[in-house]
Amino acid sequence: MSLPLETLKSRLYEVDALNSAIGMMDWDQQTYMPPGGAAARAEHVGLLTKLAHERFVAEETQGALEAATPEREDDVALLRLVRRQLAIKTKIPATLVAEKSRLSALGHEEWVQARRENRFDLFRPTLQRMFEIAREEAEHLGYERDVYDALLDQYEEGATTQDVDAMFAAVREPQVEMVRQIADRPEVDDSALYGDWDVARQREFTEQIVRAVGFDFERGRQDTAPHPFCAGWSVGDIRLTTRYQPFIGAAIFGSLHEAGHGMYEQGSPAEWDRLPLSGGVSLGVHESQSRLWENIVGRSRPFWRRFFPALQSQFPSLSGLTSEDFYRAVNKVRPSFIRVEADELTYNLHVIVRYEIERELLTEKLRIDDLPEAWNAKYESYLGIRPPSDSLGCLQDVHWSMGSIGYFPTYSMGNVLSYQIWAALRKDVGDTDALIEAGSFGPILGWLQDNIYRHGSKYPPRDLIERATGEPMNPSHYLQGLREKYGALYGFAI
Repeated sequence: MSLPLETLKSRLYEVDALNSAIGMMDWDQQTYMPPGGAAARAEHVGLLTKLAHERFVAEETQGALEAATPEREDDVALLRLVRRQLAIKTKIPATLVAEKSRLSALGHEEWVQARRENRFDLFRPTLQRMFEIAREEAEHLGYERDVYDALLDQYEEGATTQDVDAMFAAVREPQVEMVRQIADRPEVDDSALYGDWDVARQREFTEQIVRAVGFDFERGRQDTAPHPFCAGWSVGDIRLTTRYQPFIGAAIFGSLHEAGHGMYEQGSPAEWDRLPLSGGVSLGVHESQSRLWENIVGRSRPFWRRFFPALQSQFPSLSGLTSEDFYRAVNKVRPSFIRVEADELTYNLHVIVRYEIERELLTEKLRIDDLPEAWNAKYESYLGIRPPSDSLGCLQDVHWSMGSIGYFPTYSMGNVLSYQIWAALRKDVGDTDALIEAGSFGPILGWLQDNIYRHGSKYPPRDLIERATGEPMNPSHYLQGLREKYGALYGFAI
């Protein structure tokens, strides 16, 4: 290995160590940290973030990058990634990076309290500053057409608002029409899925199913958080979180969702660990994996033929249901306030609300003070329901408290890509229904590892998708999958 390349990797390992410490602190804050630790944690995270930023953009790092000679294809990809990251990070002042990190640590606790107490006023000042910071970041980064492009590109390389608008234009009306037609059908009875479910038994069952699909508990664990997430600092340490609600599906599908993220991270090559090559290539591709395992696999008929007896053994009160009853109940279509618990057909409408509001707040077309009413009006327009409180409205998601602005469209990209990837997988793997019902997830996970996971961040997301599926992002697979599934569930052609 050339000396400059060795020097560059050494500095990247140091930056990764700092970022891992920050990640562990964030994970701890969302899982175990007492509320009284928020102020100190904000200072710790702010300082470490500043140090990591300065270490990464330092002249020594840039000099090693320019002098490095790639010896393998992987080295070429690594240098491309570092150049891209430096191009972004050198444009944003370290002081702004540190302020955002401190504000994020404090903002998370404010968001938790505001949501719990239904007090938007407690969170409003931090939210105001987060959007100011986002505008400052966008101006530092630069953009050609839309301020939102600069932020979106950080989460989904190469994506623009034009791409997002085209995606939503393709799926919005077909999904609204499906929801409308289903609204005219008899409502599915899912009342048996609501109750006081023992948390220990839920934990045991959710760990059973995520272990069965392929999440490695020798290299991971599962805990609880107010808003489920997946975090990790190496292929040997991936953390899942879930949450337990009166709806028994909340923990089940939350766990499968986060396990999809986790298996993607665990599938990254060990030799890339602690380098930018490791881990998921983008948030859209990452979300495709969480939604694939949650919805396409986890909400499938064969999955519940396999696992419903085990769930009944944990919760005998479900003994009066068949696996078919449960399958229909967990796929019930009904507009709701909670994005993370929304059904497949209405989910993208939740994302559209957030995307439109983010753009209006960034351009100051919408004032922060007017956010609650704007949120409620959009829910009434798109979903036909009006949130009765800010806790069920504009305080629902954790992302803005962390400064993750420009993030939400990647959720819908993930939905679209999940069906496109599944269509390619089925061509190669064959009868996936039979495999799922037999509990044989190895061929499915193996295909994903070969075509998605083992490539880490080596290829840009668009290139990776074309390599795996043979075409760019194509919403037709998603719409066809929804029509087939829900047409059969509700007994008519959509």
